[in-house]
Amino acid sequence: MKAMHADGRTASQLTLRSLAFRVVAFATVLTFVLGAALRNDIGEASAVEDYPTWSDVAEARSSEAATQKLVSRLESALVRLAAEAAAAQKDAEDKGNIWQEADNEYQAKAAQTAALQEQADAASTEADQAETRIAELAARLVRAGGRDMTVNLLINSQIADSLLYNLGMSSKISQQTSALFDRAVQVRNTAQSLSDAAEVARTELEQLKVTAEKAFDEALAASAASTAALEEQEERKVELDSQLASLTEERKITEESYLAGVRQREAERAAAAAAAAASNLNAGAISSSGWARPSGGYITSVYGFSSQYGARFHKGVDLGANCGTNMYAAASGTVVYAAYGWNGGYGNYIIIEHANGLRTAYGHIEAGGIAVSTGQNVAAGSKIARVGTTGSSTGCHLHFEVRPGGWNTTDPVQFMADRGIRLG
Repeated sequence: MKAMHADGRTASQLTLRSLAFRVVAFATVLTFVLGAALRNDIGEASAVEDYPTWSDVAEARSSEAATQKLVSRLESALVRLAAEAAAAQKDAEDKGNIWQEADNEYQAKAAQTAALQEQADAASTEADQAETRIAELAARLVRAGGRDMTVNLLINSQIADSLLYNLGMSSKISQQTSALFDRAVQVRNTAQSLSDAAEVARTELEQLKVTAEKAFDEALAASAASTAALEEQEERKVELDSQLASLTEERKITEESYLAGVRQREAERAAAAAAAAASNLNAGAISSSGWARPSGGYITSVYGFSSQYGARFHKGVDLGANCGTNMYAAASGTVVYAAYGWNGGYGNYIIIEHANGLRTAYGHIEAGGIAVSTGQNVAAGSKIARVGTTGSSTGCHLHFEVRPGGWNTTDPVQFMADRGIRLG
């Protein structure tokens, strides 16, 4: 028998879904790169052909006209790269907003469905208890009136008081039985109405889930494309700026000197990453179960419906940590979403997938504060971001979510407490 998760999927199905996300992301990046390779000089030319080479730079130095022409090409390429990155990021933000709204509807409906089912179960239990009590009272009524009371009163006056007492009790029992019967019928009807409403809500929930899953897939793909566009812009810009400087400034930059600079930057980046990893080995409060507190701070907003959010459902818990302080992975896993740019009310946002398809999510990360990328493996307690106030936020804090099975949320306070981590 395969293990089932909260949303009804098996571990293998969740693993396949996670793989599908990565395939979608890879395909989107590939499509973006191939699309760039098909653009011509007026916006549809090959990006590879359109980018000047260091040979072009060397040749252009021999002629002022050639130099100016190449400078124009370089400037145009820089503008186009910036526009492509901005467009990709805007698309990622738009799709992220669409997903968040779809997810908000899904989570609210999931909570409503669960509440209706809980009320239906409680009403059904009350009806069962009422019916059991009716049966007990009916049995007592039969025992009390099982003999002809008039005959007993005439023949044996010595027990008249007892018989009259039983008669009175019989009348009271009958009244109680009638009242209980009316109550049982009412509660049973209520239970049926609530069950019907829960079934309707479950049907709506399934539809909302399909919409939310589709929106998430599109947001994930758009985020991957945005990441690819931004990385291409950053990498290309360094080279194009160097080529431009070589043509316009009083210094000669060669491809060799450019590549030496690239190697130095990569070495510095690797050293910084290694230092960060070493400093984070003991970061966060990690429990014996392998889970870590995701940030400092006290709880400022609780999970679920509350007056603070009006009619909206709060999908996580807010921890009021200071601006710029570290966020940590709550458990080891793989980053499946690391949004460049705001994701609606979440602002900058990260999702990590753990064992058995369980996910944790981290919102309101400060601008430029994401320290991980999609597809990266992280350890429990390792730094993933910095606390900020992006998105729908009035002050710096971490919005922390727990999603068993990947979709339905649960109260992070109780979930983490069961794993030895105190949030509240």
